[in-house]
Amino acid sequence: MEQNLFEDLNVLMKRRYEELDELKNRNVEPFAYSFEVNSNSEDIKNNYSEELKREVSIAGRIMAIRRMGKASFAHLQDYFGKIQIYLKKDEIGDAYDNFKLMDIGDIIGVKGYVFKTKTGEISVHAESLELLTKSLRPIPIAKEVVDESGNKVIYDQFADKELRYRQRYLDLIVNPEIKDVFVKRSKIISAIRSYLDSYGLLEVETPVLQSLYGGASARPFVTHHNALDMSLYLRIADELYLKRLIVGGFDGVYEISKDFRNEGMDRTHNPEFTMLELYVAHKDYEWMMTFVENMIADLSIKVFGTTEFNFDGKIINFNPPWQRVSMVDSIKEKLNIDVLTVSDQELLDAGRKLGCDLSGKESRGKIIDEIFGVAIQDTLIQPTFVIDYPVETSPLAKKHRSKKGLVERFEGFVAGREICNAFSELNDPIDQLERFKEQLKAKEAGDEEAQSIDEDFVRALEYGMPPTAGLGIGIDRLIMLLTNQSSIRDVIFFPQMKIEK
Repeated sequence: MEQNLFEDLNVLMKRRYEELDELKNRNVEPFAYSFEVNSNSEDIKNNYSEELKREVSIAGRIMAIRRMGKASFAHLQDYFGKIQIYLKKDEIGDAYDNFKLMDIGDIIGVKGYVFKTKTGEISVHAESLELLTKSLRPIPIAKEVVDESGNKVIYDQFADKELRYRQRYLDLIVNPEIKDVFVKRSKIISAIRSYLDSYGLLEVETPVLQSLYGGASARPFVTHHNALDMSLYLRIADELYLKRLIVGGFDGVYEISKDFRNEGMDRTHNPEFTMLELYVAHKDYEWMMTFVENMIADLSIKVFGTTEFNFDGKIINFNPPWQRVSMVDSIKEKLNIDVLTVSDQELLDAGRKLGCDLSGKESRGKIIDEIFGVAIQDTLIQPTFVIDYPVETSPLAKKHRSKKGLVERFEGFVAGREICNAFSELNDPIDQLERFKEQLKAKEAGDEEAQSIDEDFVRALEYGMPPTAGLGIGIDRLIMLLTNQSSIRDVIFFPQMKIEK
């Protein structure tokens, strides 16, 4: 069966190459240099007037052809949608004969006037036609048929997820409605940037290649710099460099950047992803919670006109204020376990009883985090700030001012998914060095995601960093929620894939 498909493809491509040769023989340039465009499908339909004979020049990809001897109809698809064109041999002459050598997928330019057909469809009556690009590979076009019950049935739809991700260019052609997700993505990022700029924060850039990775608990990608003969790492976070800028005297900085983590891939993880990190001097995590909920409400209104969204069948409302719950208290309420006072063995047993994947070598904080993930996280549907985490899981956060064993940290959860992480930032260099040393012990014990000691960052803190609130938001996950997409691959143009065989 697969061989037959390849044979069919080869036959279709062979015919297109033959058409290409014939067009060249007719002195038709099959790959044009330019074409003057002054309108588009949406503009033509929205501004049609029966009283006005409007001349237009449009370009697009042929998505359907209906030939009728000396006249033909075709549908052109441009960025904005589809428009029908009407061609007559008596009016465009040789261009009509050349059109017989054109196929679905070819890109053409048409100049003519707008009219309405007898069936009421707004169309363009072609007065001239140019081939702009000959498509040498056939495009899979879905066929729509209405069955006896009046239901629309679609055949030959380009719906295979892996093929769509791998050949995103083809996905955008055949399923143009997905463009809306990526347009929304761009508008969301612009709205975030506008909000931060209006607050007076400075957008900056920090190194992608780092001699020492840090700022998060994750495994890095490793590369080698030949001239310096040294290993370098693709950044896993921007945090430590951004906080150096706070030390240097900036009151507020942010970066919207690509980060890279050498970890598993699933519906919410891609090894290359987009993060927003920001740091504001003289603020704490309480202030940052209010800042986050107001920022997301603001961009929701600006981009979507509402703070209410449907995600996976659930109605989510981002209207402030968001619920705030303590990690420790939520576990105690659900499982009747005080994770701060039980013994190490009792904590490990509780985790294993819940089904947590634990080897027994994990720190108390890691086990608490795993218990929370299994027992509590999925229940957090409406936007919720989970606050006050174990100190072992947060080596860059300031110790809680009144709760021993905890740090001033929150994570934002929506529909059971984490979308942001924030601290009252640790600015005590002595405490920071001790936390790094504890991370080093965890790394030596086998924790591949534990952080390294960044001596230069400690040195920076020794010069003095003011009280600071820091935040990281997973842009891709936020966009998934706002556009009702179930996989991170649906909001990334070119997600990471295995090498094509």
